Amino acid sequence: MTRGILIVGNQSALSEAVTAEAAKRVNTVSTAFIQNKFIESRQAAVPVPEGTTIIPLSWNPGSPISARSLLLAAGNHLEHIDDAVFICDPPAIRKKAGEITPSEIDYFVNNHIKGWFFLIRETIMTLRARGKGNLCLVMSGISSGGKEDIPDIAGPAVSAAFKAYAQGVLLSAAGESFRTLGFSSSEPGSESEFAAFIYKIIDEENRRDSGKWYKFGKLPFFGR
Repeated sequence: MTRGILIVGNQSALSEAVTAEAAKRVNTVSTAFIQNKFIESRQAAVPVPEGTTIIPLSWNPGSPISARSLLLAAGNHLEHIDDAVFICDPPAIRKKAGEITPSEIDYFVNNHIKGWFFLIRETIMTLRARGKGNLCLVMSGISSGGKEDIPDIAGPAVSAAFKAYAQGVLLSAAGESFRTLGFSSSEPGSESEFAAFIYKIIDEENRRDSGKWYKFGKLPFFGR
């Protein structure tokens, strides 16, 4: 029986690094990347071993039905889901508060906040029914930009919302038949090393670490 890995997040260097790391372990990986409306869309350039297939799946984050459909599609392609790795690495929008448009607000709330509530709920139900697996909640390091840059008005707010929700999910992990793990990085630009760190923890299969938050950095601190 093969290991089923689903990776979900917005298109970013971190999502690509985590996908590449997962591809070292299995022949098929399913991904669902949120399109970034603030840059030109592109196909994720993920380096994978020969013989490994990346299966891109569609997901409308603002729809609870789409969350359920995504998990069903991933289960059909992979046979089952063992690792559900969800990555919050939101795009920056450098505008003053009064300049952000209503459509941009809707985009961030629906795609980068509300969508995680729907998807994580469905994933918990799926892993609970199977009786095992890993739910992994991943946050990137946030770059503050240069001194002359306009502050990112959306990314830090999205990350704070994801972190608060993820901490609640981790606290409720006790007694579940699957593991729930949190990961964050304080090192922007170290995506490959962070991805390797994430999968090192996942591969250890330590049931006692469920509910823990792991921090990656030059001097990693383990725990919540």
